[in-house]
Amino acid sequence: MSSEFGEKIKVSIFGESHGEAIGCVIDGLPSGVRLDMDKIYADMSRRAPGKDKFATPRLEKDIPHILSGTLDDVTTGAPLAMIIENTNTRSGDYGNLLTVPRPSHSDYPAYVKYNGFNDIRGGGHFSGRLTAPIVFAGAVAKQILEEKGIVIGAHIFQVGNAFDKAFDKNNVSSDLLKKLTSNNFSVIDDNAEEKMREEIESARMAQDSVGGIIECAVIGVPVGVGGNMFSTVESKLSSILFGVPAVKGVEFGEGFGFASMRGSQANDPYCVKDGKVAVKTNNNGGVLGGITTGAPIIFRVAIKPTPSISQPQQSVNLQTMEEETLVVKGRHDPCIVPRAVPVIEATAALGILDLMT
Repeated sequence: MSSEFGEKIKVSIFGESHGEAIGCVIDGLPSGVRLDMDKIYADMSRRAPGKDKFATPRLEKDIPHILSGTLDDVTTGAPLAMIIENTNTRSGDYGNLLTVPRPSHSDYPAYVKYNGFNDIRGGGHFSGRLTAPIVFAGAVAKQILEEKGIVIGAHIFQVGNAFDKAFDKNNVSSDLLKKLTSNNFSVIDDNAEEKMREEIESARMAQDSVGGIIECAVIGVPVGVGGNMFSTVESKLSSILFGVPAVKGVEFGEGFGFASMRGSQANDPYCVKDGKVAVKTNNNGGVLGGITTGAPIIFRVAIKPTPSISQPQQSVNLQTMEEETLVVKGRHDPCIVPRAVPVIEATAALGILDLMT
């Protein structure tokens, strides 16, 4: 099992949901970067569970403990290693999953691939808890990118049948992105939050869950980053985005909307702006031929509903090979979309930094 991403900036994620700790090792960071730990803690807090009735009640402080790679909060150039202790586990809740896998979770394919030795508690290494080290690594990457004038932010575009405003693809301000990254429930239109929370509450009361879409923007990336064929900006970002549990779809710019457009509508005409070549529209999301155009990089990710729900579900007992009704115990999010926003920002930061290093 390998959980490593990156070519020049390499990030390795380790640990299990109910193990002693989770963490990451970041290799390839430049030396001399002063880390603002308060900003890192803020991003970690946005992802952390147990602070909202719409999230899992499992309360984890998610305080990162840096083991190596910094001195007085300044990177040394050595691999940066970090751990987060798991302090609030209830492994007994997962005893029945050893033989009866949860529908739409990794339980069954992991059981087959690893001959039944995979850690099932809380999902083990497949758990969404493993996104905490991703957020830490991404928060470090964000600070390095900010020194280059690159800003990243995301918002909840959709939860169930409730929608937020979309980004203006060709006019995204750093002020808006910084506002979004300061909120635990990130939306552009404040009125959207109430409707989204109603969708989540409806699912929670029905012992169910609901999915959604996160929209992310990256501004300040110069023209010419990336490559064609199999080294594209889209492929680089998608490869890490699909490493986030529950991500089942990624689109750039208009994405699947291109299917209903004509070329005259989809094309982004060129113009001169502030003495430079620019695009009048940004339907392609800031990438053409796999290479950045200088326009904002805009993409969306689809997040599926949390597989662990309290309703009885049909499954199979792997020991008796008979169908069986499964009731999932434990503490789970009725909607993981709000907590996934800083995770998506983090993956974008890691992907862009790797491309620009």
